[in-house]
Amino acid sequence: MQGKLYFIILLFLLYPIFSINGQGCVAIRHFSSCVGSNLENNLLSTGDIQIGVNYRYFKSFRHFRGTEEEPDRLANNTEVINHSHAWDFFATYGINDRLYTSITVPTVINTRSSLYEHGRNERNVTFSRGLADIRFGFGYWVFDMDKSPNGNLALGLGVKLPTGNYNASDIFYNVGPNGEPQTRPVDQSIQPGDGGFGVTVDFQFYQKITTDVFSYASGFYLINPRETNGVRTFRETLSPILQNESIMAVPDQYSLRGGLSYNISPTISSSLGARFDCVPVKDLIGGNEGFRRPGNVLSIDPGVSFMKSNFVINLNVPFAVRRERPQSITDLQTEQLTGTPRNGDAAFSDYVINLGVTYRFANNKVRLAPELENNFK
Repeated sequence: MQGKLYFIILLFLLYPIFSINGQGCVAIRHFSSCVGSNLENNLLSTGDIQIGVNYRYFKSFRHFRGTEEEPDRLANNTEVINHSHAWDFFATYGINDRLYTSITVPTVINTRSSLYEHGRNERNVTFSRGLADIRFGFGYWVFDMDKSPNGNLALGLGVKLPTGNYNASDIFYNVGPNGEPQTRPVDQSIQPGDGGFGVTVDFQFYQKITTDVFSYASGFYLINPRETNGVRTFRETLSPILQNESIMAVPDQYSLRGGLSYNISPTISSSLGARFDCVPVKDLIGGNEGFRRPGNVLSIDPGVSFMKSNFVINLNVPFAVRRERPQSITDLQTEQLTGTPRNGDAAFSDYVINLGVTYRFANNKVRLAPELENNFK
């Protein structure tokens, strides 16, 4: 029993490394796993409930074509600047000691400042806010915790509902036939939703290395079978070669993480790892027509967590070390037709702030060993 209690405390301290949110950039929209991907789910006994909120912020402004940055965009004041705020409110219920279910209700506030979307003569800002795409699903720990106290693997399956507005609109200036403003859908990168029913598969893994050090890995893949959502982008008005990007796509997305976590004290832990976030050029299921900005980011991902009894606060600040905007379907088709190399651009952030707060309501409280009780007073 005492060994299990020590293990439970370590799980609390490892909490922050399993919170997944997409790295901030124009290419990659806000998303997280449907079943939460939190190691703390392993703490849930039958009837236990865990509630919490994860906040994320980033500013994207550095433009890349392929892996090459375009510093002239900043020098010429032509960069696109996105500010993104997202709050994921979630609740997880322990069906039994190994099976759990979770629901996440996300909300977002986004702004986008650009020149090219407003006649290229003056910089203006478009805005979106509201409910994003709700996710729910189930997760299962493969190995019995009592029999595998030093490591485990969880597998999850979930769905994403098209509850977020995917046709959010704002005023665009200098774009009408006579230079007048028009109301149009905002850019895909700041739409609260994507308009598609999605399915996610995810995993989370941890293994004890020494008394206070654990290795971890986790990830998810969002499958979006819908090809396009019917929302006009107006990109075809910018150039004839963008005709096939006149309607927004509903792209897949995935994220992978891995690293080490170290328990500094009974209430504080730290982690250091790497993460890779991606919107692929092509989807696993369905067609690939419509407009998307494929992109991927490799980041170093440090974090710190504080735990007191059933209350946890964690902070992760991944910062990008490699950013890539690969050739899209339009880029590849244009290059084949013209024989001229083409690669569109995308704007990426330098770092992302992820802050999470959770609380666990235990259905049946466990009596702690005397030597551990002082840590929770």
